[in-house]
Amino acid sequence: MDIRKARKVEKPWGHEEIFAETEDYVGKILFIRQGEALSLQYHEVKEETLRVLEGTLELVTGADIERLEHHQIGPETVFHIPPRTLHRMVAVTDCLLLEVSTTQLDDVVRLEDRYGREGTSDP
Repeated sequence: MDIRKARKVEKPWGHEEIFAETEDYVGKILFIRQGEALSLQYHEVKEETLRVLEGTLELVTGADIERLEHHQIGPETVFHIPPRTLHRMVAVTDCLLLEVSTTQLDDVVRLEDRYGREGTSDP
């Protein structure tokens, strides 16, 4: 048994709390402040499934940067992001999300970023 506090990681758009980190999966809670956005990114190997717990989110996804789709989603919505899928999340309101993923936390290729983090896996 492992009893501990979640690991909080501050981000320019809010924060994430990593509450599970095993050899097989990672569990996070993401808080995205209203008007803030994660980078337009993809993962080479990492696979994610997310559920909106609170708030309204604009989810941008696509196979390439020329053909991105925009979806406005809210509580109880679940979405899956396979490897190599371009994606960005923009908070219309303050948002709380639950994320379960494979373990490759540093597998982030940033294409665009409001906070100057293009091409890196920096927090």
